[in-house]
Amino acid sequence: MAVALATGSGADGAFASMSRRRSVSLSVRDQELEKVQESTDTSLSLQIYADGRFSSHGTNDLRPEALEAFVAEAVALTRALEVDTFRALPDPARYATTLPELDLHDPAVEAQALEDRLETAMALNARVAGKDKVISASSSVYAGYGESGAVSSNGFSGMYSSTSTGMYANVTLEGEGDRRPEGGWGMSARHLSALLSPQEIGDEAMLRARRRLGSKKGPTAKTTMVVDRDAATSLIVRLLGPASGGAVQQGRSMWADKLDKRVLDEKLSITSNPLIPGAVASRPFDDEGVASFEMPIFERGTLKHYFLDSYYARKLERTPTTGSWGNIIVEPGTRDLDAIVRDVGNGVYVTSWLGGNADPTTGDFSFGLRGHLIEGGEIGSPVGEMNVTGNLITLFAGLEEIGNDPFEHSMFRTPSLVFSGVQFSGE
Repeated sequence: MAVALATGSGADGAFASMSRRRSVSLSVRDQELEKVQESTDTSLSLQIYADGRFSSHGTNDLRPEALEAFVAEAVALTRALEVDTFRALPDPARYATTLPELDLHDPAVEAQALEDRLETAMALNARVAGKDKVISASSSVYAGYGESGAVSSNGFSGMYSSTSTGMYANVTLEGEGDRRPEGGWGMSARHLSALLSPQEIGDEAMLRARRRLGSKKGPTAKTTMVVDRDAATSLIVRLLGPASGGAVQQGRSMWADKLDKRVLDEKLSITSNPLIPGAVASRPFDDEGVASFEMPIFERGTLKHYFLDSYYARKLERTPTTGSWGNIIVEPGTRDLDAIVRDVGNGVYVTSWLGGNADPTTGDFSFGLRGHLIEGGEIGSPVGEMNVTGNLITLFAGLEEIGNDPFEHSMFRTPSLVFSGVQFSGE
């Protein structure tokens, strides 16, 4: 209806997407129910192409008379903008026609009773609350389900249903003096059956918190850095962010002019794959209606593709790919974390980052961190109040090893990473 109203009002083209979503979340603190939140949202986003001009609009008032006025005003406003000759709908040949079955919807998530979700949240909290040195323990359970769809004036139409569910626990402990070390962990999935048990998630959250007891400021040193798989995700995000078409076209990318060049260590291969059945970042089509496909970003250290939607592809005079990330897969190595740490001997094991920044244009970075010293081939005393500095391109060009331990129930399937000669600042 929105697309027909737009073209009927004189627009040359239109692309409308809609989503309908219901979400429920519960939080428990120290065995007391703290909050229950439920929301239902239906919204429409409309892109207008008129007389060489472009604009994007959104509404959640979908009454026919309100929608008609909304679209007419959107088309009129578009005509008042500057001409942008690079704005146009995608080539219809790239649209998804037959949508793949990706197993993104679990009826069990939608059918789960509120009482069952509360029971799960309480069981998760019971695993961590009231234990030795625990000052406070919180847990949360989430579920969401709905539909997403889109229609274009030049031939695309598609819709799919999806669900998501997850749980998380966080623990604050009594440490030395006024220190209050904390730790947490959780996971999300498309299917209820894919979640680990509340006991497993609670035990992992407690383990991460207890590892912070006795944390001290680490040393200033140039040494080997082993990055835990969870913390490695942040490095991969900062590595891929500048590969967007917008960053490259606007001169804000360290990857400009590096396409098809080997820029990182050949052990590193990273793929965006939105077609993994049941995975949290899978989808049958992207934000433009373009059919999903598996796309290598780095292949044995060589930059193979940018994330290019139709607009930035035209501006860069390149073939479009997609502007949307799928599941990010880092090709794993062959050894587990224990074996890697044994061979490292001495270094720093990073479990999380605490602030800092990375320049997407140069790759220069400075991060705060928490983790442990690696001493004699074992994970030793906890450290914090440290910074690590360097350059992302240099860091990944000197990648020593990739572990075999990616977490399969995550958008980022990133194993542990090992880097040598990294500069740490501490005592």
